[in-house]
Amino acid sequence: MHNDQKCFSLRRVLAPLLLFAIALSPLPGVAEVILGSWNIQNLGWDNDKRYDKVAHVANHFDFLAIQELMNEAALESLEAEVEALSGESWSSMASHALGRSSYREHYAFLWRDSAMEYVDGAAVFFDSGDTFAREPYSARFRSLRSGQVFAVANVHVVYGSSLGDRLPEIEALADYWEWLGEAYQDTPRLLMGDFNLVPHHDAWESLREQGVIPAITQGATTLSATSGRYVNLYDNIWKIKGKLNVSERGIVKFPALFGIDHTRALDEVSDHAPVYLALGSAEMTLRPFTPISIYSSLPAANDPVYCIDLNTSDFETLQKLPHIGPARAQLIIDGRPWSRVEQLIRIRGISGGRLNDIIDSQLVCKEN
Repeated sequence: MHNDQKCFSLRRVLAPLLLFAIALSPLPGVAEVILGSWNIQNLGWDNDKRYDKVAHVANHFDFLAIQELMNEAALESLEAEVEALSGESWSSMASHALGRSSYREHYAFLWRDSAMEYVDGAAVFFDSGDTFAREPYSARFRSLRSGQVFAVANVHVVYGSSLGDRLPEIEALADYWEWLGEAYQDTPRLLMGDFNLVPHHDAWESLREQGVIPAITQGATTLSATSGRYVNLYDNIWKIKGKLNVSERGIVKFPALFGIDHTRALDEVSDHAPVYLALGSAEMTLRPFTPISIYSSLPAANDPVYCIDLNTSDFETLQKLPHIGPARAQLIIDGRPWSRVEQLIRIRGISGGRLNDIIDSQLVCKEN
């Protein structure tokens, strides 16, 4: 978790000041990354969520905008799971909790470090009219595979008690889109999220008048209780046509990846399917699920007692430690000698929480 990237509220009148910290134009090129958006239902509540399955879906993307994050500890858990699964380093950032009542959510961004990087400008929109129940959260990111920079806004429109409760927020997105253009000047913009409204509704007209179009126009993203049946195209990615080189777009109907019915999918993963854009030469390749956890490679209680020496253990053995994939195993080897396990905090991505997991595993030899 990048603690120095916590969100901050930004008043509309201060938007021009943000421009001093932002490059005036994006670099040319083909992004060659897959961008996704996913409402992961109540991620962080005590609801028997299968983080290994959530991570399997997340690993299909290079960048993921997440809605319905209930606490930041859940984001750290998801990041750890997807790192263990992919064997790569990932990063994440989250907004503060947003909402008008005791029910509050965070927005989050999660990305693969080999493909993406955070640039600047993380901000929760200052909603002077108090239209949004959860003000959108935005930031700029860069594709490391091409240098392409784009601004992403994370949105979760209130569901309310009726359709009429959603329309004011949808209509206010046109004004928000203009604000994004001021805050992230000359940068392609994306609205990603759960809008709780189908893209052909008349309430989108003000946004469409600015040339903004939905990436997904067919299909549905919310799971019904009937296996194989999806209803309501609520999740989407809105963008200006031609600003990004989109090669593919779609919906990841994740229950098929696990071979489970919708009842289990709703209980273990989410009631929404993620949507995505593939940019440049990137292609979405769906992969079947193989159960894995950050602790799956640890010895069982009845295994012979042994320890992992940071200075002598080989590349494969080091990866038995929590949060240590191939990249970090190599960094441990390159950083030798180590005198104590606490020194691992020098390695990028091993923060206090992850270091504690490594220590608590009791796998590192005491002399380290």
